[in-house]
Amino acid sequence: MLLLSKQDAEYVGQIFIDYYANFDRIDDYLRKVKLEKMSDRPASLFGMGPEDDMFQDFTMRPEDMEFACREVSLYDDYIDIVASQMIQKSIPGKTLKWVVYETNTNKIVGFIRFGSPTINSKPRNEFLGKPLNTLDKDVMKRFNDSAIMGFNIIPTQPFGFNYLGGKLLAVICNSHFARDTLNKKYDTEFCMFETTSLYGTSKSTSMYDGMKPFLRFIGLTDSDFVPSINDDKYAYLKDWFENKNSGVSLVHDDASSRKLKTQHKMISIIRNSLTKHHSEMYNPFKQCFINAKNLTEQKRQYLGTYGFKNVKDYLNLETDTLEKNINYDRFEYDSIITWWKKHAGKRYENLKRDGRLRTELEVWSKNSNIDIIR
Repeated sequence: MLLLSKQDAEYVGQIFIDYYANFDRIDDYLRKVKLEKMSDRPASLFGMGPEDDMFQDFTMRPEDMEFACREVSLYDDYIDIVASQMIQKSIPGKTLKWVVYETNTNKIVGFIRFGSPTINSKPRNEFLGKPLNTLDKDVMKRFNDSAIMGFNIIPTQPFGFNYLGGKLLAVICNSHFARDTLNKKYDTEFCMFETTSLYGTSKSTSMYDGMKPFLRFIGLTDSDFVPSINDDKYAYLKDWFENKNSGVSLVHDDASSRKLKTQHKMISIIRNSLTKHHSEMYNPFKQCFINAKNLTEQKRQYLGTYGFKNVKDYLNLETDTLEKNINYDRFEYDSIITWWKKHAGKRYENLKRDGRLRTELEVWSKNSNIDIIR
């Protein structure tokens, strides 16, 4: 492993200390990263920006709305101005991106992105009764052919606030329409959907609560990791370390999760170098990452089974046949939209009665002051 001089180790260690000292809470971190990203985005011409495609008719009642899920090339441009967190442009494995439109207005109400689930999940392990045996090819094939994750389930705002937009998108994810679309794309038989809330520790509830039988809470994820350093600072550090390493990258170019692994390697090199030189900075550097880990959240994890009653046995290879539950038909598209309209209608009328309807479109720019945690 690369060994830095005492001077170099203290120099680069201080960069990490100063960076993470900027944040007291996870929303501080997310806001800084988001605003830095938006500062590089060119301003739109009046009436011609992606924000003009967002839903803004807040006189419309839920019972009058209809929806369509479309794959569009501008997905990333649209979601950049709506999402509070940074969105990964590419995720290994399966993927399906939907922009959800209200069809009477032809305006956007939200974004959905399906992808391959993470392999290690404590709440899922508890649901299945055991961890996935990653060395068993049959187990992993069944899991990869059966499970899908919602990485982005993001309503535009204030559609989300006024109409329970997050629940609309989540229930679409758990519909037979979504399942059939994914089955046809990947020629398989999906039977389990999972997703996590953006927050768990700082917010005790989620937009996914109150959604049985479509989704149910199965536990909190682990959160023992350091938030990624922002792109500009990361680019500088990556070049700096490569220069110290004779021009060689710390991590192979074809490695998965390359940025995360590179940052871990940087931290290990600094820690080892500070220890070797008996530097007084070692303890402040160590404490810096204890504090940084405290910024991260145990996310609330939710799981749906598309109306099948034996998904646990199916994923554990105890059966090769999926069995429909008595409520299987409730997952049909028309049924789930009816479910949403009932709940959203109550929400909308209560907000209207109390004068709490929000009517100003919330989109991110370099000068935005939007609440990260709603």
